[in-house]
Amino acid sequence: MTTPISLKLQTSVPSSGFREAIGLLWRDKVATLSAILLLIVLACVLFGPWLLADKARAVNLMARNAPPFSIDKGWMFFLGADALGRSLLARIIVASQNTMVIAASAVCLSMVIGGLFGLIAGYKGGWVSALLLRLADAIMSFPSMLLAVIVLFVFDPGVTNVIFVLAISRIPIFLRTVRAEVLEIKERMFVTAARAMGARTDRILLRHIAPMVLPTVINLAALEIAFVMLVESGLSFLGIGIQPPEVTWGLMVADGRNYLGSAWWLAFWPGVAIMLVTMALNLLSNWLRVVTDPVERWRLQTTVGRHD
Repeated sequence: MTTPISLKLQTSVPSSGFREAIGLLWRDKVATLSAILLLIVLACVLFGPWLLADKARAVNLMARNAPPFSIDKGWMFFLGADALGRSLLARIIVASQNTMVIAASAVCLSMVIGGLFGLIAGYKGGWVSALLLRLADAIMSFPSMLLAVIVLFVFDPGVTNVIFVLAISRIPIFLRTVRAEVLEIKERMFVTAARAMGARTDRILLRHIAPMVLPTVINLAALEIAFVMLVESGLSFLGIGIQPPEVTWGLMVADGRNYLGSAWWLAFWPGVAIMLVTMALNLLSNWLRVVTDPVERWRLQTTVGRHD
């Protein structure tokens, strides 16, 4: 029978863990600024196209290549205008949705597929592991950008194909990382005990091993989102990524390359957005590595406690 005291303890543990994570985040000012920036980008992804889609598409030839840092034409033109007089600020906010959705979708797909294959390869071993590793080697033998260029040159460079190609190119990273973790975890006592009690293989993998691997996979996913963003931007810059009327930050950089001498801001501001989000993801992933590692977190708490 569950007593009121035990109920209180059970409900207070998650909130205590959440407050502890927030406290650790607040102590790391760089990670805090990164998290705030990513929350702003998330708000742009969710609400930007709904609020500013019309302004991002509105053509105003009188404001063609309008320079930045002027509010004569309204605050939406503070970052300037493109060759058709469209607000760069509105287009950057609207383009954030396609850019982040493509990166997040590709990484999530590769994380699920690569993670499952990594669990199987690490736990089963033998010819199953060898076969999956050779498949990963075959994919990794092609550089990510080259593989994407070849596939998108043959097929239609739409959103779905871009996500699919980028996901395939990142599967080996998750497969190899998860397999290496599983090779060590499956020899621990709790896995041996579960196996001795007759637990099924799928239960051992999903209920016992996968939660132990999840922190590492999440940290890796944060880094991979930044990498996939850069690859997608490169594909759009080459003209084989997302096609108009869809817009991404990489496509905006590609559109502005012909005006670098006369209107540098057309390519500069989307490039700054790519750089800031990529940097924020890398810095936040470093904080996640510390928080999800019990040893590192204990050292951080001890150090902070001494200073306090």
